[in-house]
Amino acid sequence: MSALPAPLQDWFDARGWQMHPHQAAMLDRANAPALMLIAPTGGGKTLAGFLPTLAELGAAPAPGLHTLYVSPLKALAADIKRNLSTPIAEAGLKIRVEDRTGDTPASRKKRQRADPPHILLTTPESLALLTSYEDAPRIFAGLQRVIIDETHALAESKRGDQLMLALARLQTLCPTLRRVGLSATVDDPQAVARLMARHPDPCEILEADPGPDPDISMLVTEEAPPWSGGGAKYAIPAVLEAVKQHRTTLIFHNTRAQAEIFFHNLWLANEDGLPIGIHHGSLDRGQRERVEAAMVAGQLRAIVCTGSLDLGIDWGDVDLVIQVGAPKNVKRLVQRIGRANHRYNAPSKALLVPANRFEVVECVAALEAVRARDLDGEPRGPGPRDVLCQHILIAAAAGPFDADMLFAEMNAAGPYAGLTRAQFDACLDFCATGGYALRAYDQWQRIRQREDGLWELRDPRSAVRIRQNIGTIQDTDTLKVKMRGRGGKPLGDVEEGFAASLTKGDTFLIGGRIVRYEGLREMVVEVSREATRKPKIATFMGTKFATSTQLSSRIVRMFQQDDWPELPDHTADWLRLQRDVSRLPEPGRLLIESFPHDGREQLVVYGFAGRNAMQTLGLLLTKRMEEEGLAPMGFVSTDYATLIWGLDAVTDPRPLFDLERLEEGLEGWLQGNAVMKRTFRASATIAGLIERQVGGQRKTGRQATMSSDILYDTLVKYDPDHLMLQITREEAMRGLVDFARIREMCARVGDRMDLVRLTRVTPLAAPLFLEPGRVPIRGDADDRLIEEEITRLLDESGLAQVDAPARPVWRVPY
Repeated sequence: MSALPAPLQDWFDARGWQMHPHQAAMLDRANAPALMLIAPTGGGKTLAGFLPTLAELGAAPAPGLHTLYVSPLKALAADIKRNLSTPIAEAGLKIRVEDRTGDTPASRKKRQRADPPHILLTTPESLALLTSYEDAPRIFAGLQRVIIDETHALAESKRGDQLMLALARLQTLCPTLRRVGLSATVDDPQAVARLMARHPDPCEILEADPGPDPDISMLVTEEAPPWSGGGAKYAIPAVLEAVKQHRTTLIFHNTRAQAEIFFHNLWLANEDGLPIGIHHGSLDRGQRERVEAAMVAGQLRAIVCTGSLDLGIDWGDVDLVIQVGAPKNVKRLVQRIGRANHRYNAPSKALLVPANRFEVVECVAALEAVRARDLDGEPRGPGPRDVLCQHILIAAAAGPFDADMLFAEMNAAGPYAGLTRAQFDACLDFCATGGYALRAYDQWQRIRQREDGLWELRDPRSAVRIRQNIGTIQDTDTLKVKMRGRGGKPLGDVEEGFAASLTKGDTFLIGGRIVRYEGLREMVVEVSREATRKPKIATFMGTKFATSTQLSSRIVRMFQQDDWPELPDHTADWLRLQRDVSRLPEPGRLLIESFPHDGREQLVVYGFAGRNAMQTLGLLLTKRMEEEGLAPMGFVSTDYATLIWGLDAVTDPRPLFDLERLEEGLEGWLQGNAVMKRTFRASATIAGLIERQVGGQRKTGRQATMSSDILYDTLVKYDPDHLMLQITREEAMRGLVDFARIREMCARVGDRMDLVRLTRVTPLAAPLFLEPGRVPIRGDADDRLIEEEITRLLDESGLAQVDAPARPVWRVPY
């Protein structure tokens, strides 16, 4: 085993510590060109990644940048800096560690370029920016190692694609550069390793002892979950009781709006005055930092949060994680569970709280998957070309480049290993001319080829604008929210569209408090305190997750059991009744139910393809029904089913699922749809066609939307095969409409469709009638009217038998 420098070994010995086997293994493999460590949360994987660096610098310190650490979160970089400072200072090592993110002062950034620290902690965006400078070869001249933390999170997004292109650039500057990936949750280690390594070089994978299984179960509540809704208000008494029994509890939600609602209701029920906080990405940074500091100091008993606290930061003495709502993805659930008892070989403790009846089934399926260590994940396609276009502009900002060499460099990046020269040349031409329809406009002619064959910026001054717009994160168009008055306290952000819907006197939730809208001043939403009225909810976009295909498959397999002893009685009875009056979905088959209700014909398709795909399927099926002479009137979708209502009954569903006709319908729908315009705007911004920052000033969302819509309409009319339209279609198909899941579903079931004609609503279909948009109920009488609607549906479907015991009827979350 490789030895640590004496000062570092003495530091270990003084604490009575010994290296974990995987930490020692990382030290032994310090010279591996590419190495990925998969270790459980709390297993010291970050220290394992840095031990070779500390050993090398401790034994032979030298000026200049030695190790670059890249994480997906600015806060994680700052946390690692604090954690590294302790062993370096106490072992007396002469090692300088600094972080460089969007929050770093410009003066420090300038100094770092002139005099780089030994270890620099940064993010993908800041690294891309560093590679765009003319002095990048000097900055990175001595670079020996790059450590990529939370590799799984970066591998699933365009930020990861951007990072891998930047690493390819660094490898060109530093041919002996060693790459280290760190992750706790990886569903396909080989796939992630291929992305991280320099293509076609291999990447060695080191898996640590996974440690004990987590202590994870479903929260027991006196009241059963409601049939519909996502707030889990019914469980708040039980959640508060669990919080009282633990030191610090993280209460995770899948969306920011759900977190706001839950925090508000939790606060109202918090009669003991327990100190609780809220944390999500739309809150003001100052408020987030105050909550983080209180967590580290152990001053909070509970924090209602979203994915903003998913990743590897050690936030104080957390001993319980509660996931409210079905986790949708087993890998994400495991990551969140790891926040509790953040120590090696200490089991994490977690509780799942289903928000509604169907989520009980999904939560049980997720529990089984966690216990089986069966992680899920979606296969990544080739690296997106909008990121490629941005990288070409970054290369040009750094100085003249040879196209052949840049193409070879991009091919060495894992996500772009399959990039063809024709695809690269199309991106190069786009950066040089803007494409056929735009080549007459100087503003889109960013680069040109010199007589010696090298490519360079057409105007060297444009390098500044390129650097101002580097990045792949597409911010939702938001407006700042502040308390009214001079020096008003900032609260966070809300979407422009939501702000535009407000009139003076409207109330909404932000940061867990109810505020009153007073007006819009200089693009700032001004509010005042209001605690007496029922609020609207700010429409935070955040990330809306779809249930993974692996978890959906596990749910369908659960349906095939003879009975369900692992489910609560109320949910098992529900499934038994579904089997009695209709049937349950089966693997490899498509269950379709048809029945009359409220004077309309209802069609329910149980596709289990995720919310985006099921919404797209509803749109395409209604279009196909119109083509077949049927009369659809509308549809609503969930992760597992699509409900369509209309005038005519469907007697043969097979023609509706003709994949070729469905794809033709999708093409027609996409042409002028807002989905495409929104996707175009995001991709065009990444590719550099649309600038969000000009002269240090950020365009408003309305300005950016107007310019992107005009560009989109122009290209559709005059250049329909334009590169940006190709990219837009690829992105829309992959993300917003998720057509790949529909294609996979059709291929899986073929013509094995089970159309069951019934006389009334079925148990599994009943919750669909309570989805937003299907039962439009408004005003203060919401709860009573929804109770009445649920009771009517239960009576009609026979579900009243399931809930015969005298107890409150299902309470729909506020």
